[in-house]
Amino acid sequence: MKAVVLHEYGGPENLKFEDNVPSPQISGNTVLIAAAAASVNPIDWKMRSGAVQKNYPLSFPAILGRDISGIVRQVGANVKHFKAGDRVLALSNKTYAELVAVDDSDVTHLPDGVDLVDAAAIPLISLTGDQLVRLAANVQKGQVVLITGALGSVGRAAVHTAKKIGAQVIAGVRGKELEAARSLGVSGLLAIDDDEAIASFRLVDAIADTVGGDVAAKLIAKVKPSGAFGYATMLPEGAAAKNPTVKTTRVGARADPSKVREFADDVRDGKFVLPIGRRMALQDAAEAHLLGEKGGIGKIILLAPDSKV
Repeated sequence: MKAVVLHEYGGPENLKFEDNVPSPQISGNTVLIAAAAASVNPIDWKMRSGAVQKNYPLSFPAILGRDISGIVRQVGANVKHFKAGDRVLALSNKTYAELVAVDDSDVTHLPDGVDLVDAAAIPLISLTGDQLVRLAANVQKGQVVLITGALGSVGRAAVHTAKKIGAQVIAGVRGKELEAARSLGVSGLLAIDDDEAIASFRLVDAIADTVGGDVAAKLIAKVKPSGAFGYATMLPEGAAAKNPTVKTTRVGARADPSKVREFADDVRDGKFVLPIGRRMALQDAAEAHLLGEKGGIGKIILLAPDSKV
């Protein structure tokens, strides 16, 4: 099969598009998916570069990618809920490829009315945003929660979940993005690149942080005693120790196909909007990584080669 293969850690140029990669094998509980698309996420270029090899080591040759949407090609003997021809999506691994084998417990059907290609953007960001709010920040109905990076993909998912819970959401974005953030339908706004705005900001019940770095270190002090600070990137060393009354928890997305389906249903119904910044061919994955690392382009979709969907 055709796939993008990484033979060693390094820059985007190390991603090689190859056409004689062994196809994945399926077992009794496996769904083999003919890919329509994958998507590019920050974890992909962090794994490619070796920046996170301590926690996410790769065995070379490696195939990156966490999101997959496509058509079921084949199912294992024990699979009961999927059949060849079904439209599906999943959080998985090794998705920069024509064929992806996924455990059936991690797959969900894609509802009619959702574009099969664009659906590849949904799994990882929806699960990260949802679990950031529900599990890491422990947001409850009626609470006030600040969500940083609210216009990013994970941030949008976090805002969506927090609003569904019934929380009052404050969107934390850069000053130049304040007007655009109003479209999220939030209760308030904060310019997270404005130290004066941060200094005068109110205390909140929880923060769901997708930005990390110095912004996170400054904002953690704005959580009420016994409140929660959930984060999806990195919290600077010492920040938690300086705020011992705040519970800090990092989120790592776990597969939850029912939640992926819920987000897909909301996309279908126009309740959740996830802008797609660029659609690119899978063979251009190196360029996609380069663009993604520069930032400001939005969600990048990688179209499967010679897709039969």
